[in-house]
Amino acid sequence: MDQTRAVPDSDEGASDLEAIVRAGRDDHKLELRLWLRLLATTKLISQEIRRRLRLEFDATLPQFDILAQLYREPDGLRLGELSRRTMVTNGNVTGIIDRLVADDLVERTTPDDRRVTIAKLTPRGHTLFSRMADAHESWLKELLHGLPDDEMRAVVDGMGRLKRYAATIVVEQS
Repeated sequence: MDQTRAVPDSDEGASDLEAIVRAGRDDHKLELRLWLRLLATTKLISQEIRRRLRLEFDATLPQFDILAQLYREPDGLRLGELSRRTMVTNGNVTGIIDRLVADDLVERTTPDDRRVTIAKLTPRGHTLFSRMADAHESWLKELLHGLPDDEMRAVVDGMGRLKRYAATIVVEQS
């Protein structure tokens, strides 16, 4: 039996960021409508991912992001590099690492230069993150299931082009 849910094409009744530009022609304020659709969709999906991480793993999304970065780097990462890779401030990275160390998921090491702190997954952290990553992947599959693969590829391609273009504008403005 097909367990998919019908995804309405209409935005009627939705109360989110897009409500301010719903009235009018389909091409009216298209850039604003796209921007608000991106924000609304990101907010909706990230809220659900946050809820599930909290419920199933007693973890936050920033903790998940830090663990994901450390999972990819068996030798660990400097805290500043973790901040750069995760869009979490240096101060917040320190607090997150403190909690992960207390939970025996991460260990801190200080190499020869005492000004540098390296964070690295513990064996327990590695095992837990593997489970978290599997759950995260299944949640995304469930949440994005309403979009056929060919449409998903088209969105990924279009967003890639948009990201590259926006990056050139940001660089030119700097």
